[in-house]
Amino acid sequence: MVDGNWPAGTHYVETANLAAAFFENAAAGGDADLLFEKHDGEWSGRSWNAVADQVRRLASVLVDAGVGAGDRVLVTAENRPEWAIADLAIMSIGAIVVPAYTTNTEDDHHFIIDHSGATVAITSGGVLATRVSLAAERATSLKTLITMDSEFSARQMKRTKLVDWSSAINAASPLADLDERVDALAADDVCCFIYTSGTGGRPKGVMLTHRSIQANIDAAIELLQEGNVVENQRFLSLLPLSHSYEHTAGMHLPFQIGAEVWYCESTDQIANNLVEVSPTLMTAVPRLYEVLHDRIMRGVRNKGGLSEQLFMAAVRLGTKRQQGKPLLPHEVILNLIVEKLVRNKVRDRLGGQLKFFISGGAALNPEIGNFFMALGINLLQGYGQTEASPLISANRPGRIKIETVGPVVSGVDMKIADDGEILVRGDLLMKGYWRDEAATAAVIQNGWLHTGDLGEVDQEGFISITGRKKDIIVNSGGDNIAPGRVEALLTIEPEIEQAMVDGDKRPWLAAVIVPSEEVRTLASSPDALATMVGEAVDRANSRLSQLERVRRFIIADEPFSTENGQMTATLKVRRHIVRVLYENRLAALYPQK
Repeated sequence: MVDGNWPAGTHYVETANLAAAFFENAAAGGDADLLFEKHDGEWSGRSWNAVADQVRRLASVLVDAGVGAGDRVLVTAENRPEWAIADLAIMSIGAIVVPAYTTNTEDDHHFIIDHSGATVAITSGGVLATRVSLAAERATSLKTLITMDSEFSARQMKRTKLVDWSSAINAASPLADLDERVDALAADDVCCFIYTSGTGGRPKGVMLTHRSIQANIDAAIELLQEGNVVENQRFLSLLPLSHSYEHTAGMHLPFQIGAEVWYCESTDQIANNLVEVSPTLMTAVPRLYEVLHDRIMRGVRNKGGLSEQLFMAAVRLGTKRQQGKPLLPHEVILNLIVEKLVRNKVRDRLGGQLKFFISGGAALNPEIGNFFMALGINLLQGYGQTEASPLISANRPGRIKIETVGPVVSGVDMKIADDGEILVRGDLLMKGYWRDEAATAAVIQNGWLHTGDLGEVDQEGFISITGRKKDIIVNSGGDNIAPGRVEALLTIEPEIEQAMVDGDKRPWLAAVIVPSEEVRTLASSPDALATMVGEAVDRANSRLSQLERVRRFIIADEPFSTENGQMTATLKVRRHIVRVLYENRLAALYPQK
């Protein structure tokens, strides 16, 4: 630390680039641990000094591989310390990080390598390294593949040089002129291409600069300062670092406030890792909060009896307080009881130190948000997109309207277009799409980013997202329907795990529904399953307008997932994929012409 305090929020003015900001804090952090991972059941940390040394050594390896300023380097690996080290080393020599999802297919990797012109790729091992190596052999630009798997590195490739991460770094000396290279970086230099995960069509390479990401970090630090949450923080990193949300909020933001970063083992281990790590902050997408909600409620229902009654009382009374309604005298006493017997236990299951969850990447169901808030767990919903580095707006500690995505963050101008589209401008905007001037010109007009999202703003500046322009369903009567609201009310029902609503140019809405595991187990036959799901649909419909109601549905063959290509890496449904997959079954739900 510098004079006992991390110089949070000052790096942009002093250094103008992310690499310099890291090295400044590394000098202050010294031997304090920064990055943590779990091996063989034990957590271990790497200090600021150790990470900085490895960054300098990897920079030397990259320069020896022919990487220079402006060159592109693909990075794909599970969340782990090496990911951050690679990111910083690439940026430090003026090259451009090209993150890629671990869920990508060989063809996906080939497209990104070929489109970006990456000359070097860095990957972990196993199946992922195999996919990347096959893509590398097909690409003309890629010359070197660095793998974190020493056994894989021993293989032979026809045209791509294989390099073992550990051996290369251990043999390398820290790059002698790295400080000069870092000092030469300008705020407007492109530092990464983040390829949009693509709910439709081919991904585009979003060019982000040091300035755009730093603008986001400065705004996020200001937001944390409002809640007096800056120093001595502990992040649990769960979302893919290849997504702009985690790349900014789960990596570079912690670096600039001197926070620890603990890498979650997997989504399956999140419950255990929360208890082990005791994070103060965690960013995640709504789907993961839905999973936590479902796990908690499943446990409550299994206990039943008095435990269930007390839990539901905690939710009911907490909701009443959130709504600003006074508790009756007997409710005040009951609330004190459930605070100790219910809410404290839930918070302990989440590690006991959590200041707040942060939700982004997709729309949060307000009922999920209210559930956690009622249990005394602050959940800040924000809004953004990759083209904005990504943070545009967020709820603030102490100023939360859970059904909204909050006001715009510092440094962002926003307006609503005549057709309801949200437009934003500021230093946070991307430089453009790589090798796609036409697409860039289509979304950035007169300095304003056309987000493609529809929204409304209340008198206090809180934004409500009402839909996605391209997702809006226009039924046969010409009525516009936002499917997200319908799907949110469907999936809050315990019988429904996932849902995708359809009905464009149709007289009414239909849905593809993935039943919950619990109801699939309970159902004695397909007809019984359909009946149970149908009852859940009816309950959701009772809270929807006539136009929004789902009249008929089909049961999906399998859950939507990243593995089967039906979800993006941030767990948003790829509507076009699901629609094509179930096209005939959906069509059969409607009267035939």
